[in-house]
Amino acid sequence: MPETLGIIGNVSRRKTSNTKVDPLLFSDEAKELARQALVEIGDDLVGEHIGVSISGEVAVHRFRSLAPGYKSWEWVAVLACVRGSGAITVNEVSLQAGKNAARAPEWIPYEDRVLPGDLGPGDTLPPRADDDRLCQFKELTTAHNFPRNPRARTILSQMGLEQTLKRWRTGEFGPNSEFAAKAAMMCRTCAFYLPFNDVETHFGVCTNEYSADGHVVHETYGCGAHSETKAVPETQTNRHYGAFDDGAFDDISEEICRDR
Repeated sequence: MPETLGIIGNVSRRKTSNTKVDPLLFSDEAKELARQALVEIGDDLVGEHIGVSISGEVAVHRFRSLAPGYKSWEWVAVLACVRGSGAITVNEVSLQAGKNAARAPEWIPYEDRVLPGDLGPGDTLPPRADDDRLCQFKELTTAHNFPRNPRARTILSQMGLEQTLKRWRTGEFGPNSEFAAKAAMMCRTCAFYLPFNDVETHFGVCTNEYSADGHVVHETYGCGAHSETKAVPETQTNRHYGAFDDGAFDDISEEICRDR
């Protein structure tokens, strides 16, 4: 028998007397074997021994994890031994989350993680198989004054159009945006506003390079660059402070110098 068996007497009989677990699995020999098994996969990321517990007929040794990004995780080695055989077997090694471990957020499928603006040059983003924004032309019941692309195999559905109009209305170029609230005139009367197909769509594109050029704008959106904007007379932009003669300061300065 190995010399390390001499410490078995220190193992609480309350832990082992009613189980089939050999007390050898709680020895320093078992702890060192568990560490060696974990070092093979975790190298110098295996910290100090933090506990051992019984699970059925095996002992589970736990070591603190020193792996970056795995705060409060634990290296685990499961050891087994036929009672009285003196032979310890490593059944399993793993890195597991401890009670207060930092965990990764719940997995979100890729198609649900992509946000507007994530698409970059060279990226591909195929539509979902169940994308409600698309439909066959025969499924469309009304166009709401927005023509669909006749060269596309599928077209924008009614739901897709409604979602689009909602984004445009509530976006930065919609009727309730800050620019629109402070504008004196609306896009509907601006020469730089190009309505979509029909004025009843209430949306169009701005062509003013100094404003919302190229953006879809609501007809009640507005800015300070409306085509009918008039130049403000200079008299209205300059405050009148009146003439100010600073010559008196020179006279005072000369008197002070003479007095000194």
